[in-house]
Amino acid sequence: MIVIEQLTKKYGTTIAVDDVSFTAAAGRVTGFLGPNGAGKSTTMRVLVGLTPATTGTATVHGRRFVDLPNPGLEVGVLLDASAQHAGRTGRETLGVAAQFMGLHRRRVEEMLNLVSLTPTEADRRVRDYSLGMRQRLGIAAALIGDPQVLILDEPANGLDPAGIRWMRDLLRGYADRGGTVLLSSHLLHEIEVIADDIVMIGHGRIVSQGAKSKLLHAAGTLVRASDLPALERALTAWGLTASPSRDGALHTDADATLVGHVAHQAGVALSELRAADSAGLEDMFLELTSTTQREGVLA
Repeated sequence: MIVIEQLTKKYGTTIAVDDVSFTAAAGRVTGFLGPNGAGKSTTMRVLVGLTPATTGTATVHGRRFVDLPNPGLEVGVLLDASAQHAGRTGRETLGVAAQFMGLHRRRVEEMLNLVSLTPTEADRRVRDYSLGMRQRLGIAAALIGDPQVLILDEPANGLDPAGIRWMRDLLRGYADRGGTVLLSSHLLHEIEVIADDIVMIGHGRIVSQGAKSKLLHAAGTLVRASDLPALERALTAWGLTASPSRDGALHTDADATLVGHVAHQAGVALSELRAADSAGLEDMFLELTSTTQREGVLA
């Protein structure tokens, strides 16, 4: 299990991560979502010992990453596929990783086969790899030690549709065998398909977390009407919360059946009434992070 507890990271006066706490459980894929600059990558860098925390803790199976005697055998990490040594071949890259972890050379060939890098591609210099090939190589390096935990930051970047589906099946199978996966991605549909749990972060703070099914189910109801202000007043009079959504409808936490009843009693004609979760993870993400979207700052 990955446990993040009250984690804060400051760069001078800038707070990149602000009192963040969440867990990623064994046997589950945890999707870690947020706009650019929200604090995802900083959190992951603290978790794997690349960046010191200002306060708080980040542990894997109760220990800090830097305290693990042979980290690659317990935690597989891919934070930047382009950070690999450009002058080495793919096979050499995995060979160095295997040697460093004390693994048999056959693991190199097993990983090359697993990520579908051909012998010709494996003997090519990494500088000549496409981004998709670098992602495959990075995933192979993360898995070579047969770890119990995977920490992946945007692993689908550069993969074609077939590659994305391959990665999805690989990670789903890994979690189903009891592994822990913490996955950051901008591809919300892929997170919606593969993730069991969702953690959303904005401006360095957690804005939502929990089981994916519960989060989507709790998304409430979206409604459009001939007189939205009148409907909003009627809902409020019933003690229900209602607020304009980003697409001009009303969003309420109330059940759709109750919303229809309130509208009928108020004499307001409805033009649309549906569960908010029918729009999926993308709408929920945009709704929750609408005030935290920013570009060009610390990730």
